[in-house]
Amino acid sequence: MSREAPAALVIGSGFGGLAAAIRLGARGYRVTVLERLDRPGGRAAVHEQDGFRFDAGPTIVTMPQLFEELWALCGRRLRDEIDLRALEPFYRVRFADGSVVDWSGEEASMRALVERIAPGDLAGYERLLAWSQRVYAVAFEQLAHRPFDSLWSMARALPDLLRIGALRSLHARVASEVRDERLRFLLSFHPLFVGGNPFTASAVYGLILHLERAAGVHFPMGGVGSLVRGMVSLIEGQGGRVRYGAGVRQILLEQRSVRGVELESGERLEARVVVSNADTAWTYARLLGHAPRRHWSDRRLERARYSMGLFVWYFGTRVRYEDVPHHSILVGPRYEQLLHDIFQRKRLADDFSLYLHRPTATDPSLAPRGCDAFYVLSPVPNLGSGVDWGQQAESYRQRVERFLEATVLPGLAGNVVTSRVMTPVDFRDRLLSWQGAGFGMEPLLRQSAWFRPHNRSEDFEGLYLVGAGTHPGAGIPGVLSSARVLDELVPDARD
Repeated sequence: MSREAPAALVIGSGFGGLAAAIRLGARGYRVTVLERLDRPGGRAAVHEQDGFRFDAGPTIVTMPQLFEELWALCGRRLRDEIDLRALEPFYRVRFADGSVVDWSGEEASMRALVERIAPGDLAGYERLLAWSQRVYAVAFEQLAHRPFDSLWSMARALPDLLRIGALRSLHARVASEVRDERLRFLLSFHPLFVGGNPFTASAVYGLILHLERAAGVHFPMGGVGSLVRGMVSLIEGQGGRVRYGAGVRQILLEQRSVRGVELESGERLEARVVVSNADTAWTYARLLGHAPRRHWSDRRLERARYSMGLFVWYFGTRVRYEDVPHHSILVGPRYEQLLHDIFQRKRLADDFSLYLHRPTATDPSLAPRGCDAFYVLSPVPNLGSGVDWGQQAESYRQRVERFLEATVLPGLAGNVVTSRVMTPVDFRDRLLSWQGAGFGMEPLLRQSAWFRPHNRSEDFEGLYLVGAGTHPGAGIPGVLSSARVLDELVPDARD
């Protein structure tokens, strides 16, 4: 990389920031990624303790082609560096009545499953699969990589969105075709993976159903952190760099144009292109709080609705639970009411639904020999609830432990050898997530596409945004796509 190449600064080293840096580097920019923590990844960082390795955040990799594209931009091949394993089944789902379903991408086994648990719903199930494919073609293939920075761009997309039923909630769309409650859950729970409530999230998120079936569900050997490390290697191979312990105090402006950043140390770095992978509300309210903002004012940010919080317990056991698959979902007895407590009432309920991750089912190297590594995630209200996690965290962890011990991990309490907990307070303090939300702004239709913070700032020239809080939204495919949008927005360095 020529020292005369234009400088670009990327704030944050989550998947969105790393992907943006790679794309800018491929287009001739001299890129520096600024990470306030001591390791890369943001929500996708890695925790290591007592010989166990835990992926802190994302655990489900879909659409490997988005990673392949980044490696190809650097003249390298993903498969030469990352060992991605396809998982089958995708998830094991355990319902409150004790019934268990293996959710798969294999068409014949899924048809047999529906015929077994809800034969009257087979035709509706097949209609939903065909509909999901149409939604994917419109909402992901056509719109996810397109900038929505003008009202005209939204107006052009609106007929297609209306045609696929975007105004309805995903659960309502699914419920119109199938009656069995278990099948309704299986076909509509996916918005929870991106911070949304299936009962209020747009039916657009039905695209995830097809995305998983078309591209599969994968896990990289060595953990999701191996993808983060690989992306850092790509940036360094381009001549870019990642600086750790480099928290940004503010984005510097001249009139309404970006001129660089000031670090918490007082150091100033100049650049005419700044990409923020920080939480969008934090970017506007804190990094730009010194500047008047017409579009994303403090008032507008406060009035926005944010995704749920997350309680995550990482733990290792001295024994292996060979009957537990890589991904499990344990559905509580009050599914719809629980989500209402979390999203609307902002109340920490006595019950819960859980996602259980056992990566050592696929990669035993993530734990000491004969041991298992786990994390269990419970959706909870964000910090708008006023929950005092200093008082609640340990008692909540114990309740989760007792539930797991009584259901899928017998003898758990006596076999835990390492443990750590992350609450919405940690998301706020460590990841600077507004209201401690796990996924930025809630993925409602009125907070999507043009209504979401734009990838190119409406207020400041030279400022761009990537990550969960901007278009198209959360999840690994979403944040990688937000970086891809920059190809249409950021001028080429060689022009």
